[in-house]
Amino acid sequence: MDVKTPKEFFEKVLPAKFDPNKAAGIDAVVQLNITGDNGGDWYLTIKDKKLDVKTGNHQNPTISVKMKDTDYVDMLNGKMTGDKAYMTGKLRFKGNISVGMKLKGLGIM
Repeated sequence: MDVKTPKEFFEKVLPAKFDPNKAAGIDAVVQLNITGDNGGDWYLTIKDKKLDVKTGNHQNPTISVKMKDTDYVDMLNGKMTGDKAYMTGKLRFKGNISVGMKLKGLGIM
């Protein structure tokens, strides 16, 4: 099933498919600022193999990710890789890049 919007992904898909075993050793706050008509701001707290998804902006995230809504949905649906999105400037990181690499394994990127 393809994800249609970032909101659907953060509120329904991600919590259902989150694998706590893949989150072992990750302690991070991930800020996602998704632009566009279906965009929004979310932050994910990953700690002790648990995921907490909230709407809004965190004061001090470990990493911030900025991306256009259509590009983010394409990446989630496998139409574009995170590496390609980053290399073409469609995906921008600020903060701890090693955490960004771990997000790939969690299905967030």
